[in-house]
Amino acid sequence: MNESRRGFVKKAAIAGVAVTAVGVVGAQAGAKGSKSSNGVVIGKSKKKEINYKKTQAWEDFYKSAM
Repeated sequence: MNESRRGFVKKAAIAGVAVTAVGVVGAQAGAKGSKSSNGVVIGKSKKKEINYKKTQAWEDFYKSAM
């Protein structure tokens, strides 16, 4: 009984190490092939990103925040 438990734990540990190694190698390969600037990925979207649109609600918010 103990031998089968030990065998299972040993196989599980080996499988865990193998999965971790594959993940690390895959992450390194992906990082080298992608274009980035200081950790910021440069996208290929043609859309203009709008983070702020001037509205009366925003004006009221900024006036009350100051």
